[in-house]
Amino acid sequence: MNAQNVCILGSTGSIGDSTLDVIARNPDHFNVVALTAHRNTEKLARQCAQFDADIAVVADPARAPELSAQLRAAGARAEALAGEEGLAIAASLPEADTVMAAIVGAAGLKPTFEAATQGKKILLANKESLVIAGEVFIAAARNNGATVLPVDSEHNAIFQSLPPEFTDGLDGIGVEKIILTASGGPFLEMPADELAGVTPEQACAHPNWDMGRKISVDSATLMNTGLEVIEARWLFGARPEQIEVLVHPQSIVHSMVSYRDGSVIAQLGTPDMRTPIANVLAWPERIKAGVAHLDLAQINDLSFHEPDLARFPCLQLAFRAMQRGDSAPAVLNAANEVAVENFLEGRIGFNRIPELVGEVLDRVPVVPLAGLDDVMEQDRVARTAALEYISK
Repeated sequence: MNAQNVCILGSTGSIGDSTLDVIARNPDHFNVVALTAHRNTEKLARQCAQFDADIAVVADPARAPELSAQLRAAGARAEALAGEEGLAIAASLPEADTVMAAIVGAAGLKPTFEAATQGKKILLANKESLVIAGEVFIAAARNNGATVLPVDSEHNAIFQSLPPEFTDGLDGIGVEKIILTASGGPFLEMPADELAGVTPEQACAHPNWDMGRKISVDSATLMNTGLEVIEARWLFGARPEQIEVLVHPQSIVHSMVSYRDGSVIAQLGTPDMRTPIANVLAWPERIKAGVAHLDLAQINDLSFHEPDLARFPCLQLAFRAMQRGDSAPAVLNAANEVAVENFLEGRIGFNRIPELVGEVLDRVPVVPLAGLDDVMEQDRVARTAALEYISK
């Protein structure tokens, strides 16, 4: 395979770390041209020095002087940029073939959208781009010749389980439904009356995956799976009734595709994000990821069951938002981001996350989204409503 020039949006987070780990194991296949971070300038500078990046971007403009100083201290030659403009420049670099979109939350939408308008190969870890702007984002990607490949382990498993010729829509390839698996998080067996006392530290202690704090809380509430349901709707052109969720505590079967003839094709692997990252980086080829191979002889149990929607109401809220369509998923996501942030900061309890999201979803009217400006406006409206609800 020819060497690819890679830009990583969000290089200092867990997905960014794993991406650079895979790249370091395959140095002949990839060149790093741009790296970005939200505020961790010291780590960003070290990464730029190690991978000889051309551009470094810190999203927080106030940290631009700090980034320049850190780059000099690290001996990195990268040009320092900052803010939304810097992120847009990194995402649209003419020399960048591939953009890893790994900025967490709605903050990742604009630079990822910029990569789509520039026709890049987008490795999509930022699920929020499709959750809040699905139709708008997919249209931009198609109209500009961009390729969107899924990084989330569940969607990557679906991607690997579909025919190679798949482009869009499941009916034409004989698919009955896609089945997303969810681990159930750390509270799968916890008595429901104890959930109110859950601490941020407990919520972030995922039993199988090593992830950032926000996505760990989303996994604990099953909102992460809910967002993945909406993402799957746009990635694979699936109707809502074609998407099913099963709880699979072992996190070995990452998702499945059920075909019309009764066949079910699944992707299995150890729970390590370097596997899907390596898959999309090298697609359609295969490269080493540094991941321990799955030893099926040592697996004693692979269990599956339907999710308990009373215990995990966030999943039901996500299905409701998907059914409503238009701006509802954007409102859902914004309310959830506010709720999780306030839970992590100790302002609200764990069981108030679905309460807050449900209240905002009911309160904010559903409106059509004609473009990115409409998406961002609905994100703003929902965040305002969520903060007002918390302040009561």
